[in-house]
Amino acid sequence: MISSIFGKTKPINYIILLVFLFVFYWFVHLVMFQQTYTVDQLFEQSVILGCLMLSIFLVNFITNRNKITGSNSLSILFYTLLIVFFPRVLLDSDAIFCSFFILLAVRRLLSLRSFKEVKLKIFDASVWILIASLFYDWALLYLLLVFVAIYFYQAKNIRNWLIPFVAIIAMSIITLAILVLLKDPYFLSDHYVFNMVITPSYFNDFENVAYLFLYVFIVLLSGLISYIRLGNVGLNWLMSMRLVLYLFLVGLVIFLFKSSSEHHPIMLTFFPSVVFMTTYLETIKKDRVKELVLISVIVLPFIVLLSRIF
Repeated sequence: MISSIFGKTKPINYIILLVFLFVFYWFVHLVMFQQTYTVDQLFEQSVILGCLMLSIFLVNFITNRNKITGSNSLSILFYTLLIVFFPRVLLDSDAIFCSFFILLAVRRLLSLRSFKEVKLKIFDASVWILIASLFYDWALLYLLLVFVAIYFYQAKNIRNWLIPFVAIIAMSIITLAILVLLKDPYFLSDHYVFNMVITPSYFNDFENVAYLFLYVFIVLLSGLISYIRLGNVGLNWLMSMRLVLYLFLVGLVIFLFKSSSEHHPIMLTFFPSVVFMTTYLETIKKDRVKELVLISVIVLPFIVLLSRIF
């Protein structure tokens, strides 16, 4: 029954998930973590929530438009469930904004497979990653994926390799000009510190580590099974999935370096995770098995949520 609802792209699916996300966002802030806000802060939180909701549309657009998954709503369902599995990400506005701009970059990188407007897409992806790095300095690592995408799709044109550097120069000039106007010229030197120290307090918590290993295990297992079952689908799909895998690995690296009581960059891994999980579910042929797996995936985050609350 659930697979029949989210197995297709319908407006009702957006409504269900967006309404749930709206309620869950305020539940996490006001009830679960008992945050208090002024009127101005409530407006700021509403902007953050709006960005999060836009991310849902972006995830669905990227997966369906680039045909890395089937035409369904499973990807946005899993994206929402991962937020339930890691509710603390909703307290980190930097994670939400950084993830949003990385999604915009991924949208451009995956569309390189069409070989249309290649230079513009490379420039756009680089710019979005640079903007994302204003929230997490380590997000600059995603620029490596721009070069990986160039290697996959347009390696022979030397100009393509120079475009990310052009984007860096252009963004640096614009950012410096804005900082001068804001009278904050030292923001860049203070922000881009690239601290490589892993926060022990986060990883010394057995609960955090256990849920992290469970999450990574499920994602990598889903990706491996999908690759085995769909390895002969086509070269374009395989290159897209490799790029998605690198997205996941870079996200994990950033998670290791940036995780703390205030920062929760695990959200950067959500998009590649939902791609792997959706693709795995689509490979299941038997409807009863698919329904059972889907129910399990839905129930698990709520069990984990209850364990965190109580």
